Amino acid sequence: MTIDYLKDCYNSYKEERLKNRYINNDHILPLLDNLKGYFKIDEIGRSVLNAPIFSIQIGSGLKKVLIWSQMHGNESTTTKAIFDACQVFALGSHENIQNILKECTILIVPILNPDGAKFYTRLNANYVDLNRDAKHLSQAESKVLRDLFNSFKPDFCFNLHGQRTIFGAGNTSNPASLSFLSPAQDLACTVTETRKKAMEVIVAINNLLQEQIPNQVGVYDDAYNDNCVGDTFQALNCPTILFEAGHFKNDYNREITRFYMFQAIMYGLYYISNNKVLGSKYESYFDIPENNKNHFDIIIRKAKIWKNNISEVLDIAIQFKEVLKNEKIEFIPIIERMGDMSLFFGHREVLANSSEVYVGNQKNLVEGLEIEEVFINNAKYLIKLT
Repeated sequence: MTIDYLKDCYNSYKEERLKNRYINNDHILPLLDNLKGYFKIDEIGRSVLNAPIFSIQIGSGLKKVLIWSQMHGNESTTTKAIFDACQVFALGSHENIQNILKECTILIVPILNPDGAKFYTRLNANYVDLNRDAKHLSQAESKVLRDLFNSFKPDFCFNLHGQRTIFGAGNTSNPASLSFLSPAQDLACTVTETRKKAMEVIVAINNLLQEQIPNQVGVYDDAYNDNCVGDTFQALNCPTILFEAGHFKNDYNREITRFYMFQAIMYGLYYISNNKVLGSKYESYFDIPENNKNHFDIIIRKAKIWKNNISEVLDIAIQFKEVLKNEKIEFIPIIERMGDMSLFFGHREVLANSSEVYVGNQKNLVEGLEIEEVFINNAKYLIKLT
């Protein structure tokens, strides 16, 4: 499965009806109806607010892969990539696709947290993080996933998420456009045979991505947390891979990231279908840089500002707050921090050269201030995304 082939699949079969960042059950219901002619679609449970949770079963092979997305309701990029993949499996006829369908049975939960997706929140309707509920299983959605895991008995799990724009791939200016993790399965973070199998698949995916987005892939810290779903499933000796859709320059709607996430999912399935994954090719996993919280959306460098009527020259770090308004996500710029940002990178950087920076008639800038534009040496700079 080559890069050119994956690009051709994406361009030919991309699910055009899904776009932007706000994706909920209303958006996927017509897509599921269309897929009923190709795959087994089931309602597998209900959310806290009684919204249906669906599964899509693809293929008929002995290797079983369980995939779920939008465990956190505001992490929708992977859901778009899942439906792109479903289109390929439904309409593609290439031998690569047919071989995956022959070797694997893939069970997908496109939106595990439909209430969080509707309100665009990380948490469910009871304000619980489902990825911290693996131990207590206190929430309806957590029980749905665990029951599915117990009944399906997967050989691999793909745990799909989205990450904030604050992450870089190591201590560099490169954003972590995609990130992965083979979660720990004990407090000692032992590199077990189960973890090695997950690492081997990640290595294969990373090799593919490095040819296209070099030095923009990271891994997460593997500190063990038995409340996390990935750690729990790994501890049950099911190789589990965390996929994280991150930021690509100027891609706040995550459409470019969607393309690379589609490739990561498809290539992971291809690798599993075509190999007996024993964990023998895991070593390069440790060459992937660890994610570092070293980015802001915007940094204004060397700004002369007023604080408590005293001027000083420092850096202004601005972060976008994602707000659901009229069925769309707006990105609201907020002053996150002011000070020395020399160890941080901005996805966009503005050099003020010690010129005075102010917002409208307000010269006393404070952290937490919402801004849409700033004036630098009396010239206006638009901060808000358009």
